[in-house]
Amino acid sequence: MRQVPGVCLSPSRVPPEGNKPGGTQPMSATPVRARRRHDDAPDTAAEFERMAALPEGPEREALAGRLISAWLPMAHRLARRYRDRGENLEDLEQVAALALVKAVHRYDPSYGTPFEPYAIPTIVGELRRHFRDSAWAVHVPRRVQELRNKVRATMRQMPTATTTVARIAEAAAMSEEDVLTGMEAIHSFRSLSLDAELAGTDQGCSLADTLGKPEGRYDTVLAREAVKPCLHRLPEREREILYMRFFRDMTQSRIAEELGISQMHVSRLITRSCRSIREQVEAEPTRLPTAA
Repeated sequence: MRQVPGVCLSPSRVPPEGNKPGGTQPMSATPVRARRRHDDAPDTAAEFERMAALPEGPEREALAGRLISAWLPMAHRLARRYRDRGENLEDLEQVAALALVKAVHRYDPSYGTPFEPYAIPTIVGELRRHFRDSAWAVHVPRRVQELRNKVRATMRQMPTATTTVARIAEAAAMSEEDVLTGMEAIHSFRSLSLDAELAGTDQGCSLADTLGKPEGRYDTVLAREAVKPCLHRLPEREREILYMRFFRDMTQSRIAEELGISQMHVSRLITRSCRSIREQVEAEPTRLPTAA
């Protein structure tokens, strides 16, 4: 066979390099890097071809079940990539398994694409969608979630002492405002229980202990301050009657006896005074009361 210098046309006749001292090295094509094949990627091309030819029915479902079982280890491996992101591993494996079921039923071997490169984007996409739509304790816009992930990844690559907002923004090519937004979202992935013990407390204080409680007499204080100027404008006897009725809890009969007037007259004075105060307060609803 004719040979051209530097090109080998018959690989079977190429002598070893050690046997060609000083000779011209044979030209070879650039080696193609083989795609890594994992142990959890079984050869099921024939089974998929058979399933594609079967009609809907028990036999097709049984074959699909065997294919799902064969590829389930790969789905679990993909789920384990996300196990350090705050979600339970069993939940992630369940999401990956459901995505695998979809991939098995939707895969069409007639396109010529092997099942593994078809299934991986499907499973990874479902896992990411789970984190985006279901894993957050509160609804966070997708843009904020992406900022959170970018800030989180950048902070992991930086020494703790240098994780300032300015340096994170520089390292991640982000604005400081976006960095602050992402840092706030980092603490929004999981909500805290009100019974959770606060860190750094010696007496076991919970988050609920830091929350304010509604004051039962707050409205009463506001009402008193609102009517105080109006009370000062009443005649002295009417102020005295109101004091005896509402602060000393005296009956109208007793007030009438102590003042030497009729009980009916006491009732009319109380009604008139209360109506006058109410009209004055309602006429100036935006006026802030001034403490005496």
